Amino acid sequence: MGATVAFTGIESLAGANIPELGVLEEECFYFESEIGSEHQFEDIVGKSAGLRRVLDYVAIVAPTAATVLLHGETGTGKELIARAIHNLSPRRDRSFVHLNCAAIPSGLVESELFGHERGAFTGALTQKAGRFELADRGTLFLDEIGDISLDLQPKLLRALQEREFERLGSARTIRVDVRLIAATHRDLSMLIRNNQFREDLFYRLNVFPIEIPPLRERREDIPLLVHYFVLRASRRMQKRIRSVPKQAMEALVNADWPGNIRELENFIERCVIFTQGNELNVPRAELRRSAASAASTFEQAERQVIIQALKGASGRIAGPGGAAERLGLKRTTLQNKMYKLNMSRADYAQ
Repeated sequence: MGATVAFTGIESLAGANIPELGVLEEECFYFESEIGSEHQFEDIVGKSAGLRRVLDYVAIVAPTAATVLLHGETGTGKELIARAIHNLSPRRDRSFVHLNCAAIPSGLVESELFGHERGAFTGALTQKAGRFELADRGTLFLDEIGDISLDLQPKLLRALQEREFERLGSARTIRVDVRLIAATHRDLSMLIRNNQFREDLFYRLNVFPIEIPPLRERREDIPLLVHYFVLRASRRMQKRIRSVPKQAMEALVNADWPGNIRELENFIERCVIFTQGNELNVPRAELRRSAASAASTFEQAERQVIIQALKGASGRIAGPGGAAERLGLKRTTLQNKMYKLNMSRADYAQ
């Protein structure tokens, strides 16, 4: 199930009392008729300042042909924002083609992007058009662009700049008119410093960057999202859930949601499954366990990033090319982090 971002008529819902759901069927009619048709941001629910800013940028850039780079944590709804840009663009009647670069083995990404001829490699039994061809005169959305291998990046750069490429196993040049939207949760600047991402490709992608805020920075949107997900899940499961307890809603609003909107959506669906009456059953103990687990996972991820930077710097913390410079941190800041994470030289010795 795709992540659902956040937007519902800002003007109409700004003063709505969402925590007490009321009659869900009536609210569902409002969501479908007012939000979907008037604002053209289907499945985007929220009214926070951070989301308004994102959607303002969407409205500005959509009518152009400019390349857009979406950056945000996993689960923030980058694909929905990309679809919104496409749906508001002059290309809306053409194809929206999606490729998740992290979900395909690195050796197959080139074939997925540019296609191949029969016999181009072992297993290529038929001719295949790539995503660039399929997106001609439409929009190509490359999700997790930071996971594209370094050797493929020059070919992608050429396709973006020259609007031409060759299928694998073919010498015939194919020209296309494609509007590119790329997305990543990774820090491309850090990848550039670590020689894992080409700087010229980054500048070609970063024509119009949009930062999508995590859910913890949009807590005022959580009641709206809870309402929307309860409504949708209860309809699908043919349940009549009419309200969310006040304390449960407060717990949902105060949770950190490291998986962002996707995590919230899945949690609410689980709550709907467990609910037997007309009041949503929210297992608050599970929310507390998730918060403790998230903190532990974050520390592990931070530790691993520091170890990689130290190994790349041959164990040097400070100075040109040192780990602190690679991470964009002050030497003292990095040393404090290492102390808090109980790190020793043995952790990063080559």
